[in-house]
Amino acid sequence: MSAMSLESVRYGRGSLRVLNQLLLPQRSEYEPVTAVQEGARAIRDMKVRGAPAIAIVGCLSLAVELANNPPCETPALMTFVRESLDLLIGARPTAVNMKKAADELNTFLAREAEKPGCTVQELTESIIKWAEALREKDIDDNRKIGEFGAQRILENAGSTEAVCVLTHCNTGSLATAGYGTALGVVRSLHTLGRLSHVFCTETRPYNQGSRLTAYELVYEKIPATLITDSMAAVTMRERRVSAVVVGADRVVANGDTANKVGTYQLAILAKHHGIPFYVAAPSTSCDFSLPTGASIVIEERPSNELTDINGTRVAAPGIGVWNPAFDVTPHELITGIITEQGVFKPDELKDGLTRF
Repeated sequence: MSAMSLESVRYGRGSLRVLNQLLLPQRSEYEPVTAVQEGARAIRDMKVRGAPAIAIVGCLSLAVELANNPPCETPALMTFVRESLDLLIGARPTAVNMKKAADELNTFLAREAEKPGCTVQELTESIIKWAEALREKDIDDNRKIGEFGAQRILENAGSTEAVCVLTHCNTGSLATAGYGTALGVVRSLHTLGRLSHVFCTETRPYNQGSRLTAYELVYEKIPATLITDSMAAVTMRERRVSAVVVGADRVVANGDTANKVGTYQLAILAKHHGIPFYVAAPSTSCDFSLPTGASIVIEERPSNELTDINGTRVAAPGIGVWNPAFDVTPHELITGIITEQGVFKPDELKDGLTRF
């Protein structure tokens, strides 16, 4: 594997290829995305996943289509962008990053269009540059999240010993433009020489932990062990876990957090064992328009994701299936929310972020 194999997105002006994460870890294949429809399909089919990566691929698919097939008139451009963004938002609705990016891009476009003498060519170019900048900012934000999170965990540990971390789902380079959120914290601890071990859950039913996180940890030569989701409690008790660090698809005004299903039970277990529980997420994952987690729309996935493994049926025929992709962790179970602007207690997050 080359270093390039861990990029979820390969982009150049007019060209976008995404790593098909359904094929990992057996095969590393990049598939071209030439239009918004293809970008939405890649997101919906989970070829690309992770809240930051969803927004980046969505916006870059728009940039690529505009670069290769630019509209000739401003009204057509405005309509195309608005309809494209609506399609991308609907591909996977729980993660707020795509919706937030769409709102910001629509506002930016309306402002640019009002400038005297602005041509459709200039507008198109400004949209493409906006999408390209979104990708660069994500990588920079992730590095800051990694640094802030590592320092807070080490402060809490209160000793010079290396720490042991447990994480869930995939929150690394494959879920972002690069570096990662929760896995970025792990990566930063490892770089500092202060990580003794990381335990990653398999993350059923889609196995993002065993397929993707394990893939990244092995590649980075980070000391790691894979466990089943049902082994989390005994791991916390027996293996001296110093902290739990997870990602987030949406964080609301009171600090409640939606993340990959199974996160809520980890927070309860961490509370019981007296282990700090951190959520690592960029401010783009924060949605302060919703007061509590009860307002978050939870995506439900097809039943065959639970009943089949690699196309082979493992569940008894005729059994009913409930397959929510996410759950909501109440804010009172969260020790701190790690953002690119610092680490906040859940009840301080909204005021803390809005000061910047």
